Amino acid sequence: MPDKTGPLVEVTDATFADVVLKSERPVVVDFWADWCAPCKVLERSLNDLSEEFGDRLVFAKLDADANPETARAYKVMSMPTLIVFRGGEVVASAVGNRPKIALRQFLETGIGA
Repeated sequence: MPDKTGPLVEVTDATFADVVLKSERPVVVDFWADWCAPCKVLERSLNDLSEEFGDRLVFAKLDADANPETARAYKVMSMPTLIVFRGGEVVASAVGNRPKIALRQFLETGIGA
């Protein structure tokens, strides 16, 4: 199992397929970069929302600079980018930070709630 950094599971190019694509639960992946200020704000919101969503959704994060293969595979061009996977398939994506209420709606739509 990959390292957990708070409620968000840290994934890499090497662990992405096992953690995200093979997950039985929907997974939201936060593609972030260390230089990205909005990414830090978004991570705080995701940490809060992870408690609210509990076992309905896995929250993961991937450092796009350190893991360019996965970022390239999903055409991530801007940070932060959120992608929701269900059954190994992309079901929703969003670019940029947004208010927590908008994030909640995005995640509920992505998991089919």
